[in-house]
This record gives sequence, C-alpha cells and structure tokens, in this order.
Amino acid sequence: MIGSARRAFGSLILACLTAAVPAGAQTLPPQAESADHSSAYYTFAMAHLYSELAQAYGNRGEYVNKAIDMYRQAMKLDPSSSYIGEELADFYVQTSQLERATQLANELIKSNPNNASAHKVLARIYARQIGDPEQGKIDQAMLKSALDEYQKITALDGKDVESLSMLARLYTVSRDLDGAEKTYKAILAVDPNDDDALTGLASIYADRGDIAAAIDTLKQAAEQNPDATRVTALAQLYEQDKQFSNAADAWKAALPLTNDNVTVRKHYAMMLEASNRTDEALKAVQDLAADDPKNADLQLELAGIYQRKKDYPNAHAALEKVKAVNNGPAVRMAEADLLAAENKPADAVAIIQDVLSQTKKSNYNEQDRADRIQYLTILAQRQKEAGKHQDAVASLRQISELNPAAAPKVEVEVVETLVQGKDLKGARQASDAALKKYPEDRSVALEHASLLSQLGEFDASIKEFKALSDSGKDRDVLLFISQVYEKARRFAEESKTLDAIDSLSTTPPEKQLVTFHRGAMYERQKNFEAAEQQFRKLIDQDPKNAQALNYLGYMLADRNIRLDEAQQMITKALDLDPGNGAFLDSLGWVHFRQNRLDQAADELRQSLDNKDTGDDPTVHDHLAEVYFKQGKVKEAVQQWEAAVEGFKAALPSDQDPEELAKVSKKLENAKVKISEKN
Repeated sequence: MIGSARRAFGSLILACLTAAVPAGAQTLPPQAESADHSSAYYTFAMAHLYSELAQAYGNRGEYVNKAIDMYRQAMKLDPSSSYIGEELADFYVQTSQLERATQLANELIKSNPNNASAHKVLARIYARQIGDPEQGKIDQAMLKSALDEYQKITALDGKDVESLSMLARLYTVSRDLDGAEKTYKAILAVDPNDDDALTGLASIYADRGDIAAAIDTLKQAAEQNPDATRVTALAQLYEQDKQFSNAADAWKAALPLTNDNVTVRKHYAMMLEASNRTDEALKAVQDLAADDPKNADLQLELAGIYQRKKDYPNAHAALEKVKAVNNGPAVRMAEADLLAAENKPADAVAIIQDVLSQTKKSNYNEQDRADRIQYLTILAQRQKEAGKHQDAVASLRQISELNPAAAPKVEVEVVETLVQGKDLKGARQASDAALKKYPEDRSVALEHASLLSQLGEFDASIKEFKALSDSGKDRDVLLFISQVYEKARRFAEESKTLDAIDSLSTTPPEKQLVTFHRGAMYERQKNFEAAEQQFRKLIDQDPKNAQALNYLGYMLADRNIRLDEAQQMITKALDLDPGNGAFLDSLGWVHFRQNRLDQAADELRQSLDNKDTGDDPTVHDHLAEVYFKQGKVKEAVQQWEAAVEGFKAALPSDQDPEELAKVSKKLENAKVKISEKN
C-alpha cells in the first residue's frame, strides 16, 4: 500500500515539475537572471510537494527536512519573492516548529511591515497558544499578541472576513464585547448574511442581557442557515425571554434537525405547556410516554396536563400507572395536588400528612430536610384552602424547628395566614411578638407596618414604614407607603410619594409600575380621564401589560362605555394570563354590559371557582346582576347574600360602606320581588 502511494506521489512530482519549469529553461546559463527565477520556481515547487508528502505521511522527518531545505534554497535563489518565505513559515507552523516560524515571520514583517500573510502566520501562532477559554485557562500575553496581529491584518484589509471573524472571537475571549460587536458589524457590512457573524453578534447581545436584540439577530442567522445549533440556541433565548409559544415553535423546528432528539422533544413539550397550548402538549408528552412506557416522570407529566385540562379521570388514571411502579412521596404529593385541584383540600391534607408521617426521622440530612420543609409549606397552603388556618399556623412553625434561620420569614407567613383566616386579633399578637423577637429583621418590620395598615391604623402604619432605615430612598418601602395613603384616601400625599418613587426608578419596568399606581389613584378619585391617560401611556410602552389592559378594560365596562374596546383589552389580558380570576370577572362584567348574559354567567362562575377570587364580594355582586337580569331571582339573592357577607367580612382597610349599602339595597329589592311573586 505504501509503495503504491510512493509511486503515485512520484508521478505527481514528475507531472508538476514538467509543468512548473518553463520550456527551454534548462538551456539558459546558470548566471542569467531568468535562470535564477526558473530555478527558484523549480526549487519552490519541489519544496511544496515535499511539504505535501510530509503532511500525507504524518510529518515524516525525511520529507520535513527536504521541504525545509528546498524552501531555503528557493529563498536564496529569489530573495525578493516573499511568498516563498510565507509558505515556509506556514510549514514551520504545520510541523509545530513555532519558534522558527515566529522568527521567520518577524523577518518577513521587518522587510515589509504590510506583509499581511506574515502577520497571519504570527497571528495563528499566538492564537494556538492562548489556552482553553472554556476552562478559564488563558495566556493573557498570547491573547494580547494574537489580538495585535489580527488588528494589523484587518487594518490592511478591512474585507478579510476570515481574519475579522477570528478577531471578533478573540475580543469575546478577552471580554471586550464592544470590540467584538464592532468587528461582527464590520463583517456584516461586507456580507449582511454571514450567519457566523450574526450568531456571534447574537451571543454578545445575550451576554449583555439584551435578549430582544439577541433573538432578532439569531433569528436572522437561523433563517440564513437553519442548523441544529442555531435553532436550538434561538429556542433557548425565547425560553429565557419567557416567549414560550415562540420557544415551542423553535424547538419544533429543531426536531428534524436533531433526528427527533429526546431532549429537544422534552423541551418542545415543556414550552407547549408553558404557553398553554395544552392539547399540543398532551400529544407531545403522550408520544414521549409511548416511546418510554416505564418512565414514571412522563406519566406524572401526563397527569399534570390532564389536571390542567380538568380531565380528572384521566389524571387519576395516569397517576395509577405511576403508583404501580413507584408510590413514593413525589407521587403522593402529585395526588394531593390533583385532589386540591378537584376542590378536595381536606383529602389533599390527609395525603400530605401521611407522607410527612411516613418520612419522619429523628435526624434529617440536607435533602430530607429540604423535602420536609417543602411538604410542610404545601400542607399549610392546603390547610388554608380547607379553612383550617390554625392548623396551617402549626404546620408553618414546624418549618422554623427544621430551619431556625427561616423563623422570621415563617412568622411573616403566620401573620398573613391569620389575616386570611380573619383572626385579626391573633394576627396582631403574632406580629407584635415577632417584632419583639426579631427587631432587626426588615421583613418582620415591613409585615408589622403593613398589618397596621390593614387594620385601618394608617398613621401608625406610615410612621413605622418611615422609621425604617433609608426609607426615603427605598422604592419598596415608598410603594408600601403610597398604598397606605391610597387606602386612607389621602391622595395628595400618595401623589407626592409616587413622584419620589418615580425619581428613584431607573428601568422601564420600574417607571411603568409608577404609571400603573398613578392610574389606579386617579381611578379611586373618579378622575377617569386622567386614569385612562395613565393606563394608555403604560399600554403604549408595554402592549403586553396584562394588568393595565384589564384595569382599563374594566374601568370602561364599569362606566358602560366603549364596550367593544373594553372586551378586546380584557380578552388580550386573558390571553396573556389565562385563567386569571380577576380578568374573568372583568370579561364577565363587560359581557353583562353587552347583554351576553349566558356567556357572562359562565365567566363569572369560573372566576368564583378561582382560588384568588372565589370569595370576592364584587364577583358575587356581578353574578347576581346577571342572574337577576336573566329572571333567576332566587339565584341572584344567593349571590347578593354572599356579596353582603363578603363586604362585611372585609379587612378594616378594605371596607366600603357605600358599596355595602348598594349591594344590601339590591338584595332587599330582590327579596321583595320574590315576596311579591309568592
């Protein structure tokens, strides 16, 4: 085999030499200038072919030495031909003779400072000695030298895309993102569709946190060259930016590029779920489960999707498949979560308590302790949902026993739990005790001041907030204070506080939050024109601000004006946050105003099924209005009775005597109507 290769290379050499030497050159006298050039060319051709033989045979010594000798002879024969020296320098690099390569390249540059090829030889030598940036092992001296050489090369030829690309990568390694960005843009000025430059530029934007610019740039690169790396990177950026539907589409595009890689399929399913494309998510997870039927995690995922679809029988069926393989704590907790979704909090509590009993130990390692704290946290939530607020307090305080460092935050949660259970006296006692025990804990102090506000002790609340260190420069504290002023209907002071918050706000989201609160303040003052201006300003800045869309839509619906526009805004808010109880109430109310009563009733009932708005007296009042207009007077009475109870049970800070009087009057009128009918 080797003999055949030699014969082949021998033939190649003969053919090349025949072509390389001009006809009649051998007849020229050796001292003639044309003979020197011809001999140089002949010798250079021999050197080049020996270098190819060396490369073909793994840099075999005899070929390496012959190639070097021939290159040197050719340089002596024609000293003015720099390309011979450049190729020899490259050959030195090829055979790892970096010191000789560096020396020769420097000699060539000394002879001609604008010799781009010699600069490239040096640049490659320095670049290969930089180290491993991935492991943080970088030779800073070599990095600087490589940067200097590539800067010189690109200064000589601003359209040398290959050198520009290398320069941009070196800038990135040196964390000079501005230099890298400028260089990538120089490449794109030469070739706007250079996908490597687009990908590199996107990476720079992502490093800076400018995800929107990164997505736009990488999207263009992926369109130019839709390979697996670019498309999956784009999908990850969409995930990072919480554009879940776009992320799902990008992962889907990556499937055929990755031969339906399982990890890609899982990401695709996750993003479908996150974007509430539930039916598509179900199909994706079903396909994964069919390929891996013993995978308990996939069955758990299926159970979760069925649960979100409120297909409880199938959710239980999926859980039973998991339990047949593994009925551990994670599966039992998933079952408890399913029961809670079915509005069976007492059953969920029983399962969680059983899990806690079975996993109880005298000593816990770090993971066991973390798991137990999580179980207790969930148990307390389920106990609150079951109306067992004192039991929830006991569960929360077990967390403090397991993690004493968390005790202050646990006490804050205890106070909020007692408030939720309408045990205001107990909440005050617990908050006072926590403040005494943890006087330096800011979260405890904030909760105590907030509780005073909820109890209607507005002056005392503001005094405590202002007593906190740096309260006048703390945006969060000032936001608390502004809300206390709003509850106290001290709008002039609220406005000044919002001005102070605005002056401390530096990012668009912070500024937008101030605009939202200002709009709400104007609405409370019944200055609807000013309120609408604030909300429209906010929506112009952030068209996906679901809270602003809902607030303005509801405000229009409540005044019974521009109902079509109100419906569009509230529908968009629900698209952005599906299942939001407050948004469902708003949509039901606008449909009531549009006389679409059946649709309104359905949406308001969904709002009452939501754990966040299930006890909201306003929602009960709205549903009562719908029933009354439908002629269902008895059902209306039931809803108004619930509304009256809700308004009476409201916290002192939230009590609205005027609204209670209105609802009470509607209730009495409905009862009179029933009495007259009877």
